[in-house]
Amino acid sequence: MGNKRNQYTKEYKIEAVRLIVEEGRPISEVARE
Repeated sequence: MGNKRNQYTKEYKIEAVRLIVEEGRPISEVARE
């Protein structure tokens, strides 16, 4: 079996960055979500 990593969409990544930048949330907190 192949090793399948979690696939995140471009939109998901943009949203995560937006939360960190605009709301000042810790990267570690956003990463857990």
